[in-house]
Amino acid sequence: MMYRWLLLLCLLLPLSAMANGVQATLDRSEAHLGETVTLNVRIDGITNVNTPDLSALDNDFEVLGTSANSTLSIDNGRPTAQMIIGIALRPKHIGDLQIPALTVAGSQTAPLTLHVIAPDHSASNGNGSDKDVFVETTAEPSRVYVGQQSLYTVRLLFDVNLNGGTLPNPQADGADLRQLGGDLNYESERNGHRYHVVERRYALTPRHAGSLTIPSIEFQGEAADAGNPNDPRGLLGQGGLFGNTTPVTADSAPVTIDVQAAPANWGGTTWLPARTLALALEGVPSDDKIHIGQPINLHMSVQATGLGADALPEPSLPAIDGATVYPDQSVDTTHDDGQWLIGRRERSFAIFPQHAGTLTIPAVTLTWFDVQSGQKQVATIPARTLTVLPPANGAPTTASSTTQPAIASTLPAATSSVAASTKTDALPSTAPSTPWRWIAIASIGLWMISAGAFWLFRRRKPAGTPSIHLASTDSARVLRKAFMDAARGHDPAAQAHHLLAWARAERPGLQNLGQLSAMLASDPQRTAIEHLQRQQYAGAPTGDAVDLAATFAQGFVWRSENEFDSDSPLPPLYPFKLD
Repeated sequence: MMYRWLLLLCLLLPLSAMANGVQATLDRSEAHLGETVTLNVRIDGITNVNTPDLSALDNDFEVLGTSANSTLSIDNGRPTAQMIIGIALRPKHIGDLQIPALTVAGSQTAPLTLHVIAPDHSASNGNGSDKDVFVETTAEPSRVYVGQQSLYTVRLLFDVNLNGGTLPNPQADGADLRQLGGDLNYESERNGHRYHVVERRYALTPRHAGSLTIPSIEFQGEAADAGNPNDPRGLLGQGGLFGNTTPVTADSAPVTIDVQAAPANWGGTTWLPARTLALALEGVPSDDKIHIGQPINLHMSVQATGLGADALPEPSLPAIDGATVYPDQSVDTTHDDGQWLIGRRERSFAIFPQHAGTLTIPAVTLTWFDVQSGQKQVATIPARTLTVLPPANGAPTTASSTTQPAIASTLPAATSSVAASTKTDALPSTAPSTPWRWIAIASIGLWMISAGAFWLFRRRKPAGTPSIHLASTDSARVLRKAFMDAARGHDPAAQAHHLLAWARAERPGLQNLGQLSAMLASDPQRTAIEHLQRQQYAGAPTGDAVDLAATFAQGFVWRSENEFDSDSPLPPLYPFKLD
């Protein structure tokens, strides 16, 4: 038994010794003097590392405390590891304070700048800062385009001992709201008075042009009665654990943002308002040479900041003369950096050349709108011309029609490897590939074991910073009702939004309606989703109506695990164009 544990430890040691990269970010770029900010250091490909040397921060900041969080996961069959170190800082003076490069796991972070301004002595959103508890909300920017993400922030400020409370998620008709990360806890000074702050951030994405109002939200909680002046936290006598509590409430003011329509001269391409967007193609041979009978495995990805994956087009290749293209299923992921959504769609392609000569992979373009500069941009993958050589090792010059299905049946294993590598090795067809398959399976198993060992979230709160649990009032029942109300209306975007939100309450991992459709066993429900997507993006004819409320009246008909296993892994055998 001991040998097994030693073997497991040896295999897991590289996870804590090799980092793919490090990145430092601040939870915000501007703060008032007296507030605390959080410096987050993210280390990819690692699960355990010591806190970096912070002595370089002593001149400008007071270090209040640190915390650490490690995660291990399997993404599309690929194990990923990540560690985040949170450092609570309080600026010592006003100005542009520099956070120098920090050395972590053998790599250095990029320097950062925090703009520190004078303490905020004014009330916010109509809430007087002389209150013991108040809620303030902001939306930045307050003027956006339809489909553009705005950062909506909710802050609960209090200087009493809260035993807990409920702060509901904001709701807005005509907009998508998605929480970014977890609650932030820090301190802030208002009008010479210090408050504890619980901050939540949301990605707010309007679906229609016009004026959008986010209604007021109400905090409801309980404050301990501190009857003993020598016991300010209320732990003895009348308050706290053994005493009485007093109900407290606080309302925020409504927030209104101006939503502009897409520019009139935008054209017929998909409207993509983003902060950044990148289009990439990997796997093209470096020497631009390939052989007949050996496929090239390409991996295309599109990633945007300020857009979720469900708003991005599926990566696709135009038709390629002289070659057969087999696309894999796309992989969609959406995460955030604490302020902005980061959507990514990626897809693999196996390309089989049909004859010797030249083979041109056409250029791929994607038009998007840069919300920071207000200009139309075009992301481009240039065309590549490859030289197709005769078959290697005396292989037949062409694949006959009788052998083509056998070749296609190997594509899922071949194309899935492209997502984890940019190498252009030929499609494995001989026995030597087998050991690597077993090694990969064993590695994934070890990663799952290690994930169980590190599942517990360990966080050390900075000294003096209280933490309260603020429950959300969302539930599957409420989300189901919201969808049924939308289903009886005539707004496809609202119907799609509420349907996905309801489904996420039962299956949190869902990213878009395509994934939802794939997980359903009911053909009518899958047909309804397909119709809804056509209405939302292409405008289905009126005669093609589907009664969404009736179709989903009895809830979702989820598929069993056995049904997933029986599906054919082959994707549609035809290419698409992004624009």
